[in-house]
Amino acid sequence: MMWTICFGVAVAAMAVFGGLALAAGRYSLRISKALRPIHMLFAGCIVMCVSLCLPAYYAAYAGTALQGIKAVVLSVQRSIRVFGADGMYSAVFEQVHHAPQGLQTAYLSLTLGVQFFAPLLSFGFIMSFFKNVSASLRYWMSWFRDVYIFSGLNRRALLLARDIMQNHPRARIVFADAYDGSEDRDAELMEKARALRAICFRKGIHAVDWGMHSSKKQMYFFAIGRDEVQNADHALRLVERYNERENTHLYIFSTGVEGELLLAARERGRMKVRRINPVRSLVLRVLQEEGNAIFSHALPIEGEHEKQISAVIVGMGGHGTEMLKALCWYCQMDGYRLKINAFDRDGLAEERFAARCPELMDEKYNGVFVDGEAAYQINVHDGCDVETKGFADQLSKITDATYVFISLGSDEQNIRTAVDIRMRFERMGLHPEICCVLSSEKVKKSLGGVQNHAGQPYDITFVGDAKEAYSEKVILGSEVEEEAYRRHCAYCNGDEEKMEAFWRYEYNYHSSMALAIHAAARRVQGIPGADKADSELTPEERDGLEILEHRRWNAYMRSEGYVYSGSREKSSRNDLARMHHNLVDFDDLTTEVKRIDSRVGAGV
Repeated sequence: MMWTICFGVAVAAMAVFGGLALAAGRYSLRISKALRPIHMLFAGCIVMCVSLCLPAYYAAYAGTALQGIKAVVLSVQRSIRVFGADGMYSAVFEQVHHAPQGLQTAYLSLTLGVQFFAPLLSFGFIMSFFKNVSASLRYWMSWFRDVYIFSGLNRRALLLARDIMQNHPRARIVFADAYDGSEDRDAELMEKARALRAICFRKGIHAVDWGMHSSKKQMYFFAIGRDEVQNADHALRLVERYNERENTHLYIFSTGVEGELLLAARERGRMKVRRINPVRSLVLRVLQEEGNAIFSHALPIEGEHEKQISAVIVGMGGHGTEMLKALCWYCQMDGYRLKINAFDRDGLAEERFAARCPELMDEKYNGVFVDGEAAYQINVHDGCDVETKGFADQLSKITDATYVFISLGSDEQNIRTAVDIRMRFERMGLHPEICCVLSSEKVKKSLGGVQNHAGQPYDITFVGDAKEAYSEKVILGSEVEEEAYRRHCAYCNGDEEKMEAFWRYEYNYHSSMALAIHAAARRVQGIPGADKADSELTPEERDGLEILEHRRWNAYMRSEGYVYSGSREKSSRNDLARMHHNLVDFDDLTTEVKRIDSRVGAGV
């Protein structure tokens, strides 16, 4: 009876632990960081060995004192030794004749299988140890190289790493937590990491000592896992350990508020920390690289000296809402007026947007054109499905469309909608710039320069594929970031503590980035004084830049959810409540604040 029960336990252990290991490898199922598939196989093998040995030793010591205790102790001892290729077959073979006749062959076969498999597990475990040793040696040998360290090995990290290596061939790419026991599933990722000559650690990013590296070389950390809460945890631990290290940068990928709070809560140090919101990064890149087309497609306003930018936003999800907000400040330019029509199938889209940006949608400013104030008109058409006649009817009323931005959630629907909108505006004699968000790099490549059967180009710009979104120019943004920092320093006017806030607080960073992008557009549009230093400005150029910069700043602040504090006293400002005392007409500003506008708005 004991032989049958123990054989059943061994088979059950093989099924249960083998299934857990398989699930952990295929679906990244992990109870904790310490429990990997190989550990589950170890546990299953131990249970099997003990179960298979127990009846044999129980029979061998039959009739002796402490028979049961001897059997258990020797079974455990033999089970441990079997991982060192010291077999247990002889003990079972000598006593298996006590087992039921029909069970003996199966019992011996399972015993042989475990005896063969256990040493292989030991070898695999030893090799996994040497993986970390080898990775550590390679990392130390990279002492005089810039290193880019990723919190995990995933597709987004690989895209960014590959782009970095193309731009910086001598850089060293490092992936932490690269081996999670699912090597079969991630064989493709591992192959791509090897192609980059990357260093792969089994340990998590916070468990490796990265300090063994030249402080004169740049060190970049990327908390870029799928779990944003885990990203924040990784970032916090890295800040605690390396906050005082020179030439150290940390990028935390997060669309939520956790990353922003992390930046504000960290202790002041030398590390430069920045949160990456992929949605916002994409929109800023579109404006930076494609923004001039928004102005070049603008149409003259009859009887006016200005041109009309008539933008159509289709889909008010993440990208659409971010683009709507950005256009409000980006299109504040002398000689242009801005009108935006936004569409979404959500019946509460307008209310949701007004809740996020109350003063932007306030009738006191929306659609009201006053000198020295941000000028725009926003119309939100909610409850409108792009596949309905209602949408087509609303679109037909926009007789001056110059720019269209489409982001509906799926590549297929985005492409279909872009083609449909091109057709409808062509019927109206309009040919606006159309920008369509795509996530697939292959689809984007295949659609580049696409034409219809008559050879007519669709003229649709596709943006947002993963390769483009996770590139160095989008994530690290070095050139525009340097320009933003210079303008931030001009605002600080030599105050070092305020200058450090550029890296410490997202409010300062994003505000300066928006200013830098808009300043580049001013130069292209030929705004007088936009290419001159502050000291070189004529009085007329200074006045013009001050008014334009204040218009842009008002629109930007309202797009960030800020409202007027109700008093022009500086003490009434409350950033926690998103209230600011300078959200007023230009003429109501003090001379001191006006000088700040020209100082940061000039060519620097």
